[in-house]
Amino acid sequence: MVDEPLPDRRAVLRGGLALGGGLAATTLLPATARAVAAPAFVRAGRPAITHGIQSGDLTATGGVVWARADRPARMIVEVSPTSSFRTVRRFRGPLLTPDSDFTGKTLLHGLPSGQEVFYRVVLTDPDDESLRGEPLAGRLRTAPVTRRDIRFCWSGDLAGQGWGIDTGRGGYRIFEAMRRLEPDFFVLNGDTIYADNPIQPSVQLPDGSVWRNITTQEKAKVAETLDEYRGNYRYNLLDENLRRFAAEVPQVNQWDDHEVVNNWYPGEILDDPRYTEKRVDVLAARAARAFHEYTPIAPRKDGRIYRVLRHGPLLDVFVLDMRTYRNANSPGRQPVDRQGVLGERQLAWLKRELLASRATWKVIAADMPLGLIVPDGPVDIEAVAQGDPGRPLGRELQFADLLSFAKRHRISGIVFITTDVHYAAAHHYHPSRAAFTDFDPFWEFVAGPLNAGAFGPNRLDATFGPRAVFVHAPPAPNTSPAVGAYQHFGEIAIDGSTGVLTARLRDADGQVLYSVDLDPAR
Repeated sequence: MVDEPLPDRRAVLRGGLALGGGLAATTLLPATARAVAAPAFVRAGRPAITHGIQSGDLTATGGVVWARADRPARMIVEVSPTSSFRTVRRFRGPLLTPDSDFTGKTLLHGLPSGQEVFYRVVLTDPDDESLRGEPLAGRLRTAPVTRRDIRFCWSGDLAGQGWGIDTGRGGYRIFEAMRRLEPDFFVLNGDTIYADNPIQPSVQLPDGSVWRNITTQEKAKVAETLDEYRGNYRYNLLDENLRRFAAEVPQVNQWDDHEVVNNWYPGEILDDPRYTEKRVDVLAARAARAFHEYTPIAPRKDGRIYRVLRHGPLLDVFVLDMRTYRNANSPGRQPVDRQGVLGERQLAWLKRELLASRATWKVIAADMPLGLIVPDGPVDIEAVAQGDPGRPLGRELQFADLLSFAKRHRISGIVFITTDVHYAAAHHYHPSRAAFTDFDPFWEFVAGPLNAGAFGPNRLDATFGPRAVFVHAPPAPNTSPAVGAYQHFGEIAIDGSTGVLTARLRDADGQVLYSVDLDPAR
């Protein structure tokens, strides 16, 4: 049986992707060869998908597909080159059990590179696989191995400061604006949940109107138990915009502080009356488990988050973890600091992978900005920069080492993307303006929040010579998402023929606020 040509993507997505599913091994078979004919799906006893489907961590030949069931179930994923699913390849996934809160991931492999692929997830009864639930379908595009146009988005900060899902205002509508751009993938840059920010039923706005949140039991207090952390992820997936986006746009997930608790670091003991469990290491272990259960991050035996994702000759994305290996927050004036925010092992890994990269552009996804001063209380520093405009001190030393290493080895095309500070900005770093000069010029682009209070702007630290080329911040702190102009995401588009990288900063409606073209030859 021969498949029809791949249809136009926009037409297919407008028409929807809720198509049937099936069970089989990882082989290519015509749909007519299915052992089980399409049953009536809505019957008692059949497992159901509860929170949509997601894909992530794509490679040139595969990736990860995620789903959650309402009861014990077997996860099956079918992939096809067409939306008709006339010819499918079936991947038999794991059993979804209470141990993982009924979540699970299926690893795809052997897919064609640089191609759009339709996939659908169906759940079956673990004891009787003829009992199949209603499938959900999505779409992804595998990473290329040759030059082609690439587009991706990034942002972070979701459901922060008590601003949750207000369906009367369109919910998390920024995800619809990103979906319309049809990006190859989305970097969720950190603060993917706000485990330390409860959601109340309503919030009074300055204009007298009311923000009305969807509420759940797990979001009524700060998260401490494993199920409360899980409940924060379940909360976000109640939003229709996010579920639709997640089915169609693969993700690259990283975490920052609010996946656990504000400004946390290993070994910290909380002084917060809201918490009965004061040991941050205990909370972080529970939070990490929930993060890995609820995001489509590729599983690793060591559970690490930092990794590199390659997208052909034009792009490598280096995903950092600036939280797990950091030292304690402090004023940041140490003359020697090998641990910093990355730890020695992660810094060595990053140097090694940058040196090995042959991509034109090396995008470093950092969960915190490099040059912005982010305080933690009256004297301590939460991020990298600490306000001393002179030579690198404290956590700045790791990045001075990294930037000097890149210059010494002629590693070009480094661009940082980040979030965390709840506003949008474009920073250009140049040694002619810097106290530390042993580096080549580079850009840092800041985008956020997705749906949280808007803040800023923060002060820049002069150590690496940053200049704020563009800043878009609200007139008052904690400006609500009702003012969509101050909710932001970033977009990077790379031209497959010229290699020119275009960075854009957009608001919640997708309007371009700032754009710059970077030429790889310069």
